[in-house]
Amino acid sequence: MRLTWSSVGDQPDAIVPLILRIGVAGCYIGHGAFGLVTKAAWLPYFAVGGIDAPTAWQLMPMVGLLDVCIGLLALFWPCRALFLWALVWAVFTALLRPLAGEPFWEALERAGNYGVPLAMIALVGLKGPWWVRLTGRESGLLADQRDAVVWSLRLVTFTLLAGHAGLGLFAHKAGLGQHYAALGIADAAAAIPSVGLFEFALAFAVLVRPGPALLLTVVGWKLATESLFLVAGASGWEVIERFGSYTAPLTLGWLLRQPSPDTGRVVPAHQ
Repeated sequence: MRLTWSSVGDQPDAIVPLILRIGVAGCYIGHGAFGLVTKAAWLPYFAVGGIDAPTAWQLMPMVGLLDVCIGLLALFWPCRALFLWALVWAVFTALLRPLAGEPFWEALERAGNYGVPLAMIALVGLKGPWWVRLTGRESGLLADQRDAVVWSLRLVTFTLLAGHAGLGLFAHKAGLGQHYAALGIADAAAAIPSVGLFEFALAFAVLVRPGPALLLTVVGWKLATESLFLVAGASGWEVIERFGSYTAPLTLGWLLRQPSPDTGRVVPAHQ
């Protein structure tokens, strides 16, 4: 793979790894901020591992600091080991939710958290130095590898949309009703399943027939729905923590803006 992460003007797809790295950074910095300020909602997740509340309060800032460091490294020192860790840790934290008694849809809805580092791994591969900073000058990207990135982002975008839809349509998540009520919707509870149906339709459209216009719609939808945290009075870190949910469809739409090259050909500047 010959990744070219520079010269975006000459090679438009050079922006792809930058978008993905911003997605990883936003997710980890946002999540880490909650650890640094401590968040009571995290206590049940520590309890899954048998950690009591007093110990959990002490551990939260440490976890938060580690997450923030991972986010900053994704921007300034991207390497294979970093993205593998980001993938494993994000899957682990997502699975803590159903293990703590929450609906499994919660783990699916956070696909952006683990799907974006997965796409980065699909992009750079696991062959090569694990700790060396990836500059993009030492490898090249073949069309079949590009297809792996496209399909990973396609499945990630489908999963995060379906997960959020399931929270409304099947889990009847109360927080969604609070968001809609903050918009002034009189019967917020009745709106939850309707929005869920729309999101399921959006998810399957991405899976079956994605296109740049559709993906741009998904980006706008996710930005709008996650910004409802702010309308409802929640912390802005909630919006930042979900950066993967915006950057996954954004990157996919960027890659689909032109036909895929023939398999085996080197694609200029996929990084």
